[in-house]
Amino acid sequence: MTTLFGMADLTIETGEHVTRLRLFEGPLDLSFKHCAITADFVAEFVALRYRASRSLYREVRHNVGYLTNELIENAVKFRMGGEVLLEASIEANTFRAKVSNFIDKTAAQRFQHLLSEITTGDPGDLLIERIEANAMHVSTTTSGLGLLTLMSDYGAHFAWVFGSREQDNKIPLETYASITVPDISN
Repeated sequence: MTTLFGMADLTIETGEHVTRLRLFEGPLDLSFKHCAITADFVAEFVALRYRASRSLYREVRHNVGYLTNELIENAVKFRMGGEVLLEASIEANTFRAKVSNFIDKTAAQRFQHLLSEITTGDPGDLLIERIEANAMHVSTTTSGLGLLTLMSDYGAHFAWVFGSREQDNKIPLETYASITVPDISN
């Protein structure tokens, strides 16, 4: 059975106007360096349409880069081998991203528990609670600070789909995200 957390309407495919990037597992292994480079590439690609305004360009590049980096880092950090697929699109005033990877059952259960906590309350309040818990060194295996910051401070929306087709003890995970960017079509 497929399990969904977050906004179901985010999981609707974006169609043909999607850029796809695959991060392959290989001799160099996937690392946070690859996450940052990939996120910078996507952010630059999206921000170029705003180059007429230095402030809009910088804002969009930062926001898209931060969101994309967080998504890719989480996929790399918690994946159970294999590639990470990033799909991104921009239409009107919305940047959308989808990251696909595989995780093991234990990671899926822990992540679903975290998601049940961070998707039910106010992101701003939960962010403050998590920051305070981290400052007091309260033991948590996964804090969710990056996701909560994106939800609270950047207005990001998320959806997560945990697939039902287990392959070699791997569970497919799709993470969907959207963030508002300025509309330049006017």
